[in-house]
Amino acid sequence: MSISGKAGRLDGKVAIVTGAATGIGRATAIAFASEGAKVVISTSRNMDALLETQALAGGAENVAVLLADSSKAADAKALVDLAVSRFGKLDVLCNNAGIVTDALVIDMTEEEWDRVIDVNLKGTFLTTKYALPEMLRAGGGSIVNIGSINSFIGEPLHAHYCASKGGVLMFTKTVALEHAKDKIRANVVCPGWIDTPMNHEYIEALGGPEEVEKIVTAAQPLGMGRPEQVAAAVLFLASDESSLVTGTDLLVDGGFTAQ
Repeated sequence: MSISGKAGRLDGKVAIVTGAATGIGRATAIAFASEGAKVVISTSRNMDALLETQALAGGAENVAVLLADSSKAADAKALVDLAVSRFGKLDVLCNNAGIVTDALVIDMTEEEWDRVIDVNLKGTFLTTKYALPEMLRAGGGSIVNIGSINSFIGEPLHAHYCASKGGVLMFTKTVALEHAKDKIRANVVCPGWIDTPMNHEYIEALGGPEEVEKIVTAAQPLGMGRPEQVAAAVLFLASDESSLVTGTDLLVDGGFTAQ
């Protein structure tokens, strides 16, 4: 049952959310649990924040935690194995873990490029790779990957991030085509400017929330978004309400790319 007391949209489902310590991942984990799912959540480094997400999502009975770097094959497999051993199966995967750093291409180091690509794109590949056999055993499933407006548009200082998010979009479309026959759907949610911890450094650098709101509204007509607004889109794609939706992208960008 959901926290509203009515049958939840993910009742009986088991889900994984990566990068769930804060921001969009945390909001997604809470949304999934509130709609009846058993959830496994992960982060690569901040266990205290992950445990806070667990508490906010309803506690240890329905939410399992794992310190895991999904860009490493052993960790990605361990995440899927935990879902199956703890809750018996896997129905939903949300690949949310992501990072960004700033560098011009001419100054970017190989290590900077590799780390962003590894976390954002390779991690999505690895977790999906190990999740697919369990979804096949479950008779179907839904994979929701977190892309970005940078899946479509370039941005100075973020060539590695844009490349990774463009890659996530094309990777997702391919998975959708390969597994439509298996009733496994794959889609991408592409946020615009969202008020998350990952963006707080940029917000402060640009003069604080009020100044950034002016800047963002000029580019994103509906203004700065909240993690819960992105999580609502992820929940739709994870649920059976989107049973005819696969291989597509859902922009949650406040009108950014409409201009």
